[in-house]
Amino acid sequence: MDTSSSQAPPSSFTSPDAAIQRALRLIRSEDVDEKLEATREIRRLTKTSQRCRRQLSEAVKPLVYMLRVHGSNESHESALLALLNLAVQDEKNKISIVEAGALEPIIDFMQSNNLNLQEYATASLLTLSASTVNKPVISAAGAIPFLVEILGDGSPQAKVDALMALSNLSTHENNIKIILETDPIPAIVCLLKTCKRSSKTAEKCCSLIESLMKFEEGRTALTSEEGGILAVVEVLESGSLQSRELALGALLTMCESDRCKYREPILREGVIPGLLELTVQGTAKSQSKAKILLRLLRDTPFSRSELRPDTLENIVCNIISQIDGNDQSSKAKKMLAEMVQVSMEQSLRHLQQRALECTPSGMPINNCTS
Repeated sequence: MDTSSSQAPPSSFTSPDAAIQRALRLIRSEDVDEKLEATREIRRLTKTSQRCRRQLSEAVKPLVYMLRVHGSNESHESALLALLNLAVQDEKNKISIVEAGALEPIIDFMQSNNLNLQEYATASLLTLSASTVNKPVISAAGAIPFLVEILGDGSPQAKVDALMALSNLSTHENNIKIILETDPIPAIVCLLKTCKRSSKTAEKCCSLIESLMKFEEGRTALTSEEGGILAVVEVLESGSLQSRELALGALLTMCESDRCKYREPILREGVIPGLLELTVQGTAKSQSKAKILLRLLRDTPFSRSELRPDTLENIVCNIISQIDGNDQSSKAKKMLAEMVQVSMEQSLRHLQQRALECTPSGMPINNCTS
């Protein structure tokens, strides 16, 4: 009876320390097959173990060398995956991989016709870009234009990884300007239109868009892109709390930069119902921003007199009166009524709580009334 298929590989019987030493010996070998075996073993050992990632840090340079020499796609893919595992949740390895010269081959692989190689290279950049030290180095190496290219034309997974990498890089000063120069808005909007509004992908799209709205080129690009503002408004209406706040921030930045230019394009996409909902159900930050944007969207930017208080209801009524389309107006009016009702109920509960706090112990509440 043949039992070889049920037998575990020899490395399964060795201790972790012995397996680590064996992997390091094999990765330094001149034999290609032994190197490939080493990459598989490194991936296995580092899949879940932070301790193994530290102990196998010596494998970084030999693995990067595998990327830089002319070899098979299998060799490059295996080395990339091993490096990817080594870099996960290990800041020192992330920095060492970049310092060892991995960026040049990784950027080359991003332009490969081999989709697996392209995906692994993009995933590697995503992981490496999480390091604050690496962000300016990755940008200086010229990776950003290729990330934007993959964001537009890559596989579904590569697009998401490219988006996440760009989001990581955008947090470093000056990188957002470099991203802007690559005309990323069409690709970001396209991805935003196709992903779930409540997804992490939508959140990262809106985060990038909000950052890009700080520049006139970004604002113009979003306005010019078909369905660009609408895609942001839809996230404001039905995204996660974080995504809605980011989408709101993008629209507010636009309107604050040039109210006359961006008021109509924003109003045209039916932003009012979502803004009304955020004034009641959003985070404290979202509520405040939503009220500011509503004031900017009304017909006059100036505050009303004391005889006509600048209440949210007055602001919204002013806006509603200028919105074309009965459906949108009806929905906004209904939400306004619901918002006012919720506000009144909240105020009533607050008054009842205050009454309880000021009522002497043991005295019925109705004795306080006159």
